[in-house]
Amino acid sequence: MQTVYRLSIRNKTSEQLKFKSIWSHYSFMEVHFSFQVFLSFALVVIFGLVFRVYSSLVTKPHRLRQAFKKQGIGGPPSNFLLGNISDIRRARISAPKAGAATPSPPFFHNCGPALFPIFYEWRKQYGEIFMFSLGNIQLLHVNQYDIVREISTCTSLDLGKPKYQAKEFHSLLGDGILTSNGNFWARQRKILAPQLFMDKVKGMISLIQQSTIILINSWKDVIDDQGGVAADIKIDNYLKKFSGDVISRACFGSSYSEGQHIFQKLRDLEKISSKKVLSTGIPCMRYIPTQSNRRAWELKKDIKALILKLVNQKNEATSENNLMQRVVEEAESVDFIVDNCKNIYLAGYETTAIAATWCLMLLASNQEWQDRVRAEVLEICNGRIPNSDSIKKMKQLTMVINESLRLYPPVAVVSREALKDLKFGNTYIPEGVNIWIMVTSLHTDPDIWGQDSYEFKPERFSNGISGACKLPHLYMPFGIGPRICLGMNLALVELKILLSLILSDFSLSLSPKYVHAPSLRLVIEPENGVDLVMEKLNSPVIA
Repeated sequence: MQTVYRLSIRNKTSEQLKFKSIWSHYSFMEVHFSFQVFLSFALVVIFGLVFRVYSSLVTKPHRLRQAFKKQGIGGPPSNFLLGNISDIRRARISAPKAGAATPSPPFFHNCGPALFPIFYEWRKQYGEIFMFSLGNIQLLHVNQYDIVREISTCTSLDLGKPKYQAKEFHSLLGDGILTSNGNFWARQRKILAPQLFMDKVKGMISLIQQSTIILINSWKDVIDDQGGVAADIKIDNYLKKFSGDVISRACFGSSYSEGQHIFQKLRDLEKISSKKVLSTGIPCMRYIPTQSNRRAWELKKDIKALILKLVNQKNEATSENNLMQRVVEEAESVDFIVDNCKNIYLAGYETTAIAATWCLMLLASNQEWQDRVRAEVLEICNGRIPNSDSIKKMKQLTMVINESLRLYPPVAVVSREALKDLKFGNTYIPEGVNIWIMVTSLHTDPDIWGQDSYEFKPERFSNGISGACKLPHLYMPFGIGPRICLGMNLALVELKILLSLILSDFSLSLSPKYVHAPSLRLVIEPENGVDLVMEKLNSPVIA
């Protein structure tokens, strides 16, 4: 029995060992198979990424360039990864500063060649239409009048804002109305546009008047501190505070002081973004934790927190129907609120202030036109603060504003992207190609505006924009087509009330400190600011 029992145990042990051996072999095979599956999947992913990168950096750019070459459209040779970025940088570094060699006051206003020196060289070499690239992004420079007309009148959602700008400036603008496309953009426009129609802007005029009076009184305080007659004042920050106050009051139901931290952080973020313009198209640059990228991410987070804090405060305090309230009511998400608030703050704050700065510089350096506009304002207003009825009658002032926006447009380049294959005239533009229209070039082209195109001559607008040049559609200080600036009405009313009141209370001349040096950041602005000698008039409108 014991022998049988031992044999039984021995057989069971043998079977167990055999089973373990089989199971171990099976487990090994299973692990091996899993490893092979994982390795195959990893290789597929790696090859997919390599193919995608190769397609993005090599195949697609080559295909797009070939599409233009077949149409007889050339351009400068493009380098791998950088495209023409190095060429553009070298040209900007070696070019003289815009206006650096011009006397003060400037007599000629041709800042384009200094801001975009190599583009003027390329135009001479390749013609009015040529291609170039920023990294792997392919762009078509268009200066041909008939094609610009077609682009400016195109209403298709297939022609939108460049996707690369939305990516590169995402910290600054998010997915707001300035960068979005398609039905999402159309919905945002439907929400925002009615709040900036002229009938709504008329209701904001008292707010604009209040902000202007605050500005003028601050200048009078400076003059009083310097003897009571005149003072040398750098006007830039005052005007930015003014425009910030207007946009805060009119659109957010607050004031500049409440939104001051938002404006400052947006300004800091804008400076960082403008420095990265020429790294656009270099793969993955926006993801690398460089010092500027880390600072941009930090500012984005701070701005979001400040905007949401302001929104919550205003929602609790009032049910006032303003633009911000409309955005909050229609918001799909928190980011929808934050992004569109950032877009409104930036567009209303920066561009209007800089437009006013250039306009005052031109008036200060052209005494005849300053006197003409002042006489018109005093006659129409007769000692009263200008309102919606009186500013309509200010023809001389309107001519000066139009001429200032012609010579120093807030936006130097109108850019679009073909979101699908498009055709303008005989030019086929494949999907993914970006279009650049140089506003500075078109606004000062002697063939359009005459041989005095670089001179400040507001009289050219005596019969309106249509009578000012041969091709009125080429005048585009507020952009073109369906994407034209929503705040145009507000900006023009701001400028008219601001300038009319300033000229009613002060005589202006350029300071000896002033150095004429237009500079390109996200907008064209005076690099060193604008210094004016401001003298109080004997019979001011604002006592």
